[in-house]
Amino acid sequence: MKISTKGRYGLTIMMELAAKFGEGPTSLKSIAEKNQLSEHYLEQLIAPLRNAGLVKSIRGAYGGYILAREAAEITAGDIIRVLEGPISVVDFTEEDDPAKRDLWLRIRDSIADVIDSTTLEYLISFEEHGGKENYMFYI
Repeated sequence: MKISTKGRYGLTIMMELAAKFGEGPTSLKSIAEKNQLSEHYLEQLIAPLRNAGLVKSIRGAYGGYILAREAAEITAGDIIRVLEGPISVVDFTEEDDPAKRDLWLRIRDSIADVIDSTTLEYLISFEEHGGKENYMFYI
């Protein structure tokens, strides 16, 4: 399964709104500028998120968008399913081999477990641990 720009940019929108939760509405223009994305494209993505009840729109001069629920209550899975559709690695319903069908189902379920247990709150408070160490080289 490959997440398209719809899913990736939709997650970006939601993370930006989560980071500003409680501070009032955030404009798509400010999100687009901060992340160097097309405001027009973000407008296309926000509609399904609003229709799914994940965001609310606020009209007016200082309007924009806010999360409909707290960041801890919205998962990456909620967002990705709205924008990308159901999680599927392959069309396993046509698979004749039971061993391969089982493999595809386990992969799908593993992906679902990860995205459904990853909240916006976790994503915006993420700190990289370990990772690459900074080395200083002297010559």
